[in-house]
Amino acid sequence: MKSNPGGQIDVKAVIGRDRLIRTLWESIEQQSLIITAERRIGKTTVIKKMRAEPADGWMPVFQDLERFHTAAEFAMSVYKEIHEFLGHKGKTMRRAKEWFTAMGGTEIGGLFKLPEKPGAHWKDILSRAIEDLIHENEATGTRLLFLWDEMPFMLANIRDREGEQTAMEVLDLLRALRQTHSALRMVITGSIGLHHVLASLKKKNYANAPVNDMHAVDVPPLDQADAITLATQLIQGENLSAPAIHDAAAAIAHEADCFPFYIHHIVRALKIRGLAANPANVAQVVASQLVDANDPWELLHYRERIPNYYRDEEQPALLVLDQLATQTQAASVNALLAMLKNASEFDDRERLLHLLKLMERDHYLQRADTGGYRFRFPLISRWWKINRGL
Repeated sequence: MKSNPGGQIDVKAVIGRDRLIRTLWESIEQQSLIITAERRIGKTTVIKKMRAEPADGWMPVFQDLERFHTAAEFAMSVYKEIHEFLGHKGKTMRRAKEWFTAMGGTEIGGLFKLPEKPGAHWKDILSRAIEDLIHENEATGTRLLFLWDEMPFMLANIRDREGEQTAMEVLDLLRALRQTHSALRMVITGSIGLHHVLASLKKKNYANAPVNDMHAVDVPPLDQADAITLATQLIQGENLSAPAIHDAAAAIAHEADCFPFYIHHIVRALKIRGLAANPANVAQVVASQLVDANDPWELLHYRERIPNYYRDEEQPALLVLDQLATQTQAASVNALLAMLKNASEFDDRERLLHLLKLMERDHYLQRADTGGYRFRFPLISRWWKINRGL
């Protein structure tokens, strides 16, 4: 296996996710899912493997939604996907196509466009397209699964382009479809936490609970054994010199916090520099990449997203992370509050508890058995300390 940091991974080469995927399919039998995970942990790879190797009785449809900025774009992307799928099976979309044609919709070179008239609403085309596919699937005894990557990102785009009301309507319609059709399931993933989008909508008096029928599943890094297996196969695939390959692979897994993305990067760097795979060279590569101005591991994302995630709480969030990056033990809530009082005008324990809970959900922090807080990933703590000059 060749190193491929950030590239498309062949689903047959995915390591260490079989148990997780089995759990996801078992959960999908009961309800739709929200997959939460830190970016670059491999959640998109997981759902692509689910698309390529579906469980019996399921028909998965994968879509990357990041590029859509309006509700109509989303609806038409679903329409096009279903139109093409049924066309390959020699079937047609009866409900959706009849409505689309009657309303004056157009198709040019495989591109579909809703008519620009008040009666041509995206809700109709989305609902009818899904109903068409469900009807065809029921005839064959299969059920429909939408694998929607970057759904929160799309919702944020719609909110910013068309307003909070339209974003709310998208969420409400998808929930209504799930409630109406027992053979329909949705899996939503995203590198923006859905809770951030919902929080911004609630500030505009959105009182609904549009995902309370969905189960949240967290995608963790690889197990240590699987991370070592991945590193071993990459070392072998790149023909690196490795007198003690297990020791080298274990060092790579440890330094990368068992993130597949970072494991690929480390092996690629060893290859490019012509270094043997051994613990000393692995440590050297990681140390240099953590201070690389080009940010090959895309770690600046952890700093740059804070103003968007926490807005009025940006400064307290930075102070908490700075404090925890310099400590080896978890810090109690009271200790963090005292630190904030000394460094700023922050003096609100309830506000701090809310902030800490958000930072947990965003995978910055992890709560220890003692109740204190620490960085969730040691690698990110190490980078934070370097980047902030602490």
